[in-house]
Amino acid sequence: MINTKYFKTDILSGLVVFLVALPLCLGIALASGAPLFSGIIAGVIGGIVVGLFSNSQISVSGPAAGLTAIVITAITTLGGFEAFLLAVVLAGVFQLLLGFLKAGSISNYFPSNVIEGMLAAIGIIIILTQLPHAVGYDIEHEGDFFFIDKSMSHNIFSDIIDAVNYSHPGAMAVSIISVLILIAFANIEALKRLKLLPGALVVVIAGTLINEAFIALSPSFAISQEHLVNLPVPESFGAFIGQFQTPDFSAITNIDVWIVAITIAIVASIETLLCIEASVKMDPLKRFTNSNTELKAQGIGNILSGLIGGIPMTSVIVRTSANVNSGGRTKVSAIAHGIFLFSSVVAIPFILNKIPLASLAGVLIMIGYKLANPTIFKKMWKNGKYQFIPFAVTVVAIIATDLLRGIGIGLVVSVFFILRDNLKLAYFFNKENHHEGETIHIKLAQEVSFLNKAAIKQTLYDVPKGSKVIIDAADTVYIDHDVLNLIDDFLEFGSKDKEVTVELKGLKKDYSIENTSHVTLIES
Repeated sequence: MINTKYFKTDILSGLVVFLVALPLCLGIALASGAPLFSGIIAGVIGGIVVGLFSNSQISVSGPAAGLTAIVITAITTLGGFEAFLLAVVLAGVFQLLLGFLKAGSISNYFPSNVIEGMLAAIGIIIILTQLPHAVGYDIEHEGDFFFIDKSMSHNIFSDIIDAVNYSHPGAMAVSIISVLILIAFANIEALKRLKLLPGALVVVIAGTLINEAFIALSPSFAISQEHLVNLPVPESFGAFIGQFQTPDFSAITNIDVWIVAITIAIVASIETLLCIEASVKMDPLKRFTNSNTELKAQGIGNILSGLIGGIPMTSVIVRTSANVNSGGRTKVSAIAHGIFLFSSVVAIPFILNKIPLASLAGVLIMIGYKLANPTIFKKMWKNGKYQFIPFAVTVVAIIATDLLRGIGIGLVVSVFFILRDNLKLAYFFNKENHHEGETIHIKLAQEVSFLNKAAIKQTLYDVPKGSKVIIDAADTVYIDHDVLNLIDDFLEFGSKDKEVTVELKGLKKDYSIENTSHVTLIES
């Protein structure tokens, strides 16, 4: 059901997202070694079809930069684009199955510091990758979001250095004006109230008009075609229809097709779940999104995309962030962006091809700044080192490698600190000195897992000879069987060897995670 409260702003937000997504769709297809039109197909289906079936109100789907390496390798391995399309269809089927199997629940276990780190890293990468476009150096594809090129020949920083040497005055003027317009819209109250005229849309119109003025009045400042949007322009309706392709179903017996399909399904699902978790944080209304429903929606989208010639898609942070920042509040904006994409390909490709990439770079740079705002780093620092370190490691790892590897590294570091805290909080240790000797008070935590066994074992081993030990489990609801055996062994053997007196408080003979009421006390 359409929420009329946000309908107008959603339509305008969809227009802004469309302008941001258009070069990304083309660039990612180009970087993937696929036909340019396949990126448009994925963008259209990601907006309209996934938008309809998803229950996320703000996420926007389309071709993802994180899949480019998989796509370009798969097309070569499978011997053609048609066989690859079959793998995309099968990947969608696997995603549907994952949704029905409720595999989306794994998104609940992504630590918030890692998600925050992912958003900040993507923001930094957006800024770094768009700086060359902002000065008119467009050697890199819009879809190349990797810190180091696959050939190891250059990285983001070397591109920025090269961009300084090959900068274009017209592009620089357009990008600077674009950023200034967006800053004005973010800070001037009168402009903030212009909800029906988003700053990003003004930037695109202004950039196009400025370049047209350069062409007429100062050709040396004019931005040439290679620095403008480059949408395919079919010469006839037949040529347009010819851009759609169908899968080669005869490749169904090729084991490599199935391997590629499973790989795409897993990677695309993980990227989608990460984006959905991040989108909840970005949503001003903080609405819940069912991750299993999202996997089903992505599966339907990829099945249809593969059937008509599109590359695989995921939910994408860049588009989602552009949607939120442009005022999008319901799925109408995602659907509208897909409709705008399709309409532009059919009706006005020659007009869109006048938009300078420098204008879009200005929009993306401001989006990147909002994702990687310095206040986020300050907030994570104030939360303590155990929150900040995994956050910072995730940021650096994603920038230095890629999204999935960086997330993996961040998760490892975050889990390390979680386990470290868990080990520390297994019990509280207190030593008292009395005239009759030392008393060691060990109060067990509410839950004691097998991970705490080593720490408790060392504590019992270090108990001074002839002392008194009080093991207090009065507030404990669960103790792992291995830890219980450890305490039993200490009662039977260790305490006698050390001539230690042991007093037990509230310790039970066995514990069950499901039901801790049917237990018996260990007699001390």
